[in-house]
Amino acid sequence: MGEFEILPHTADVLVRAWGKTFEEALEAAIRAFYEIMTDTTRIEPRKRETVEAEGFDLENLLYNLIEALIVRFDEKAFLASKVEQVIYQDFDEKKYVKVVLLGEPYIPEKHESRVLIKAATYHLMRIWTENGKWYIQYVVDI
Repeated sequence: MGEFEILPHTADVLVRAWGKTFEEALEAAIRAFYEIMTDTTRIEPRKRETVEAEGFDLENLLYNLIEALIVRFDEKAFLASKVEQVIYQDFDEKKYVKVVLLGEPYIPEKHESRVLIKAATYHLMRIWTENGKWYIQYVVDI
C-alpha cells in the first residue's frame, strides 16, 4: 500500500503520494484527496462507487481523475475510506484509469468537515519515479 503526506502550501493543499507501483501511488493520492476533506477513519465502507478517467499523459489523467472525484462528491456527497481497486491501462494515444472506491455519503453529524476541494490544478503537479518508487504530487484548489 502506498503512503501520502499533506504538505504546507500558501493558499491551497499540496499532496505528495508514493508507492511501489504507479497504481499504489495513485491509490495513496486518492486516499489523501479524501483525507483533505474529512477524517477518513470515520467513513464506513458501506457503498461501492466506480470512477473512471482518461488523459493524454499521466498528469492529464491525474487532473481528470481529481475532477471526477470532485464531481462524484458534488453529485452524491460520496466520501471514500478505501480504494478497493485501481485498474490502469496505457494505450498509445491515451491513459485510462478505473478506480473502485468504498465509502458512504457525507453525514454532517458523523463526518468532520475540514475543507471543500473546489478544483484540480496543474500547479506543482509532478509524477516521477525515484529509487524504485513512484511519486505523485498535486495541488488542489480549496
